[in-house]
Amino acid sequence: MNRSGSTRDATPRPAFDAETPLARLLAGNQRFVAGKPRFGHHVDAPGARTTQHRPWACVVGCLDSRVPPEAVLDQDFGSVVVVRTGGHVLDEAGIGSVEFAVSVFEVPLVLVLGHQYCGAVTSAVRALDGGDHPGGAVGRLVDDIAAAIDPTDDPAHRVDRAIDRHVARTVSVLSELASTRDRIAAGTLEIVGARYQIDTGRVTVLG
Repeated sequence: MNRSGSTRDATPRPAFDAETPLARLLAGNQRFVAGKPRFGHHVDAPGARTTQHRPWACVVGCLDSRVPPEAVLDQDFGSVVVVRTGGHVLDEAGIGSVEFAVSVFEVPLVLVLGHQYCGAVTSAVRALDGGDHPGGAVGRLVDDIAAAIDPTDDPAHRVDRAIDRHVARTVSVLSELASTRDRIAAGTLEIVGARYQIDTGRVTVLG
């Protein structure tokens, strides 16, 4: 948002297609894995002090402190807007934030980033296996993730498979929003699921 309170300005947006932002995020992750990040997030960096805000991607991720999207994707200030909740479960505020990124910032990419060892998914699997359903708002996280859990999966792989299915479900939910459907059909927006491996630091796009 600029100083006048408007989210728009006269600066033209670079001509990105739907694939270029994804390639840029994955290239950033390669720098991160290699231990050669380009951006150190210094407060005196030009991107930190600009009055313009023109992000070119939205990342929907988990609140896990081991997976800060700007770091694992090695992106500078102003590059991406991020929506983070437990297990990337989206309520009205989360969905509204994504819609804001799509409709106001006109980002051409929304990346849903799940991750290995997701505590929210693990808790949901344990709750279903043990019959101990948590109360309150935490129970809502479990209920949302539960649809991605297949009790017939091998117990050794149940959490990992639920993580990937839950990413796919979030992609599906976001793809059916009124604010995203037309842009997806027109080829100006892509919503992609991916997985971050804590063991290796690598981000892999899920098919």
